[in-house]
Amino acid sequence: MQVSATEAMSVAQARALLDWYIAMGVDCAIGETPLDRFALGNAAPASPYRSAAAASLIVPPSPRASTTPPSAPAIEGEPGIAEARRLAAAAMSLDELREAMNAFEGCALKAAATQLAFADGIAGSALMLVGEAPGREEDLQGKPFVGRSGQLLDRILASIGLDRSKVYIANVVPWRPPGNRTPTPQELAICRPFIERQIELAAPKCLVLLGGAANSALTGSSLGIVKQRGKWLSLHMGQLVLPTMPTFHPAYLLRNPLSKKLIWNDFMEVHQALRRI
Repeated sequence: MQVSATEAMSVAQARALLDWYIAMGVDCAIGETPLDRFALGNAAPASPYRSAAAASLIVPPSPRASTTPPSAPAIEGEPGIAEARRLAAAAMSLDELREAMNAFEGCALKAAATQLAFADGIAGSALMLVGEAPGREEDLQGKPFVGRSGQLLDRILASIGLDRSKVYIANVVPWRPPGNRTPTPQELAICRPFIERQIELAAPKCLVLLGGAANSALTGSSLGIVKQRGKWLSLHMGQLVLPTMPTFHPAYLLRNPLSKKLIWNDFMEVHQALRRI
């Protein structure tokens, strides 16, 4: 009787193999029967009515399409921006800023969100990280980066000897967009005065922008995060001039695990910068 590779494997070997799969970012099972796709050259084209799930297995998601919105400066007249600027400028502390944001009615996302996800970590830390917007878990708990993306972010921080007690974390948009969609340029522009003031009041020494939406909203760049990541910028925030590192959002890495090495390189740059401060 022929014994398969799985049957011949000991429990310890199977566990070691599974650990290696997880470390390599494997997150789905592949069929055991090999398929020669070169032999399918003359096969009939796939039905246009195939499921979206099948399509997603063939076409990997584009980070530019999923995380990078159009540049926001073209919508300066959007209702709510002037009020957001007024409230943000009047806040003299992070507690006052939180109260102002809770009272703000100029962003439609607030009505559908469970609560404001203001910040996590310790204000005044040398490193501040800014993401895009809360997801479902963040909306329920009122803190940024507490879902799967947050768990991955915790591991990334641990790789450079940090945890949430040594950093400060926020999002450009503090209310969850329905369905976890990318915030619109209007929503980013309305919320931008608040995150700028939050950065100014938290006064970090170094800033990391997680994802294309955060990068676009705070730097005004129209370049995608793939082109921007890994390159230091100087961001002027009130009286602060902050060394700023754009990089991938952890949610993108969950969909594209092969990019984990790139974000690790970016955070090693951040680690070296923090050592020099």
